[in-house]
Amino acid sequence: MNTRITKSTMLVALLGLSSQLFAQDTPMTTGTTAERFSPKEFRTWSIGVHGGLLTPRTIFGNSNHQFQTPVEHIGYGGYIKKQILPQLGIQADFLAGKVEALRIYDSYDLDGNRTYTNNTATKTNIQWSAALSAVWNVASININQENSILTPYLKAGAGYMSSGATLTNVNTNGGAGSYREGWFVPVGAGVKLGVAKGINVDLGYDVNFVKSDKFDGVNGLNDRFAYAHAGLEFALGSKEKPQLQNYSSLANLRKESAEESAELRRALSTAEQNAQRDREQYAKDLADDDNDGVANKFDKCPGTPSGTVVDGSGCPIKVQREIIKETKVITEEDRKVVKDAISNLEFDLGKSTIRSKSYATLNRVAALLVDKNFSLKLAGHTDNTGGRELNLRLSKERAESVKAYLVSQGANASRIEATGYGPDQPIATNKTAAGRQENRRVEFTLY
Repeated sequence: MNTRITKSTMLVALLGLSSQLFAQDTPMTTGTTAERFSPKEFRTWSIGVHGGLLTPRTIFGNSNHQFQTPVEHIGYGGYIKKQILPQLGIQADFLAGKVEALRIYDSYDLDGNRTYTNNTATKTNIQWSAALSAVWNVASININQENSILTPYLKAGAGYMSSGATLTNVNTNGGAGSYREGWFVPVGAGVKLGVAKGINVDLGYDVNFVKSDKFDGVNGLNDRFAYAHAGLEFALGSKEKPQLQNYSSLANLRKESAEESAELRRALSTAEQNAQRDREQYAKDLADDDNDGVANKFDKCPGTPSGTVVDGSGCPIKVQREIIKETKVITEEDRKVVKDAISNLEFDLGKSTIRSKSYATLNRVAALLVDKNFSLKLAGHTDNTGGRELNLRLSKERAESVKAYLVSQGANASRIEATGYGPDQPIATNKTAAGRQENRRVEFTLY
C-alpha cells in the first residue's frame, strides 16, 4: 500500500513539473534567438488527439518477450505541447488501451528452441499513462511559404502508468488482473503535415520501454510495446499568428526581401518623379516668357511688351535713361572695375543671394554700363561637387542674381546676358580645395 502511495505521489510530482515548465514564457534576451521567437509573435501552445494500434511487437524485435503471436488493439490518447524554439518542444502525452499476446512461452525442446503452449494468452489493460517528452523537429520542409508543410520529428522522455495484466491458461508467477504502477521510457519518430494554418496531421510510431518485468504478467526482462498512430494537432491562440513549430525562417527571409525590394522600387520611383518635377520647375523658373531679359523666377511683371526697358524685377522703368548709341572703347580702367567686382563677388553658401560686401564694386560696374552703354555677359560656374543638374541651376541663378542687381542700379537689362554653365568649364583642377574655389565663379565680359 505504501509503495502505491509513493508512486502516486511521484506521478503527481511529474505532472506538476510539466505544468510548471509549460507555465514559463519563452526567455526574452535582447538580441538572442529566443527573442526573435517571442510568444507575442507566434503561437507556441498546441493540443493533439490521436488513435492507432497497440502491439507487443516492436521494430526492436521480441527477444525479451514471453509470447509467440502478437495481437493488435486500438489505442487512443492526446497531448499538450509547449513549443520553445522552432526545433524544440516539450510535450505531455496521455495514452490508454490494451496490449495482448497469444501462445505464451512454456519451455525449451531438445534442440534448445523455445516451445509455446496453445490456448494461452496475456492481455494488459493500460488504465492510464502520462509521459513528459522532448520533441525535436528534424527539419521544416518548405521554402516557398512562411509555414512548413512537412516536419519530421523525433521524441523521447519518461512516463508513469497504471496497468493490469490478465493471463489465460498460464502457469506463471505473474498473477492475474491486478493493476500495477511503474515507470516507462517512450521514444518515437513521426512526421507532421500542415494541412491548414495552425492544423497539422500527426503520423507517428512510438516504442515504450516498461521498467518492470510484470507488465504482461509473465516473468521476464523489461517489457516493451509499440504504438503506431495518426491524429490531429491544433495550435492555440490568435489565427493571425503563425505556429512556431511550422515556422520557416528561410521562407520568411524571402518574404521580407521581396517586401524590401518593393519598397526600394517605390522609393526610387518617387525620387525619379521628384527629380523630373524639379527639372521641369527649373526650366520654367529660368525661362524668359516675355523676352524682357529677366528670368521668370525674378520677373515681378510678367508679360511686358517686347522692347520695353525693365528694371531688375522685370517691371518697366518709368523714367528711362538716354541710351548712348555710339560704341565706346573698353579701357584698362574699365577692365579693372570689372576685375575688382569679380574678385569681391561673394554669395551665401549654396545660394544665389549676393552678400552685402559685394555691393560697392557691383555699383561701379552698373555705373560703367550706364555711362558708357556697354553690354555685359555674365557666366556662372561651379565646381563638380554635388549633382550636375543642381550645379547648372545654381550657376544660372547666381548669374541672374548679379544681373538683377545691376539692373536695379540702373543698367539696361536688355544689354546684360546671364548664363549658367555649372561644372562644365573648369579653369582649375577639382581635386583640391583651392582648385574648386577657383572654379566657383561668375565671369564678367564687357563688349
